[in-house]
Amino acid sequence: MTQALIIDQVGGIVRATLNRPEKLNALNMEIFDGLTKAVRDYAERDDQRVFLIRSTGRYFCAGADLVGGTQVPEGKSSTKVRHWYRKSMGPGMQTLYNEMESIEKPFVVAHHAPCVGGGLEMSLSCDFRLAAKSARYMFPEAKLGSIPASGGVSRFTRLVGPHWAKWIIMADQPIDADRALMIGLVHDVYPDDEFEDRVMAFCESLADKPPEMTAMAKVTIDLCADATPGRAHAIEMLGQSILQVGDEQAEMFAKMQAKLAKR
Repeated sequence: MTQALIIDQVGGIVRATLNRPEKLNALNMEIFDGLTKAVRDYAERDDQRVFLIRSTGRYFCAGADLVGGTQVPEGKSSTKVRHWYRKSMGPGMQTLYNEMESIEKPFVVAHHAPCVGGGLEMSLSCDFRLAAKSARYMFPEAKLGSIPASGGVSRFTRLVGPHWAKWIIMADQPIDADRALMIGLVHDVYPDDEFEDRVMAFCESLADKPPEMTAMAKVTIDLCADATPGRAHAIEMLGQSILQVGDEQAEMFAKMQAKLAKR
């Protein structure tokens, strides 16, 4: 039986590969359980510096698996639906995505092909989103009379603003990789034939960054995003002061001074 999720490690890079190409990599509980375990291992292990999510086949991800998946509770009670989101979907989606955001290490997602619905929601929890020219993006929930409610509306709106959120979520308009780059959804777009090499090169560069700086940068950037200017400045000063009294920065300054002395 084919593994729905393949986890391997290259140097300091953990690679989580969605591997249900026959189902367009639709997200099921096997994938969520495997990702949750891998993400929690990543949080604990010093030898793992970057977490990369990628996939096989002609779709990066077609969204949540609607066949045989967890069903929304029947009836007309919106209270029960919200409870279901918090309790039933939480362990599979929202808790995982929140963990990815809170872990003080970088997450990278690589879209080689269309990224739809739940796959895009998962990607919004990553720190870096890289696209191939062939990538496409859409939230098709409107076709089901729904909205992307596992962080899709909230994270997407914070990232690209209400202007583009309305275009993609409310108007149900797909966008290509170049427009995704223009609106700030992805960080870079690579040619298809160079995509895998360019993604790995980026991850290798990221893995070489000093870990304490990387952690502090992630924490302070996320805190500053929702802070007033004065509070944001206090946050960055706090972060810098913590780094400045640590061993990592002292060692890096010493290496730099030794290198300059040889010139």
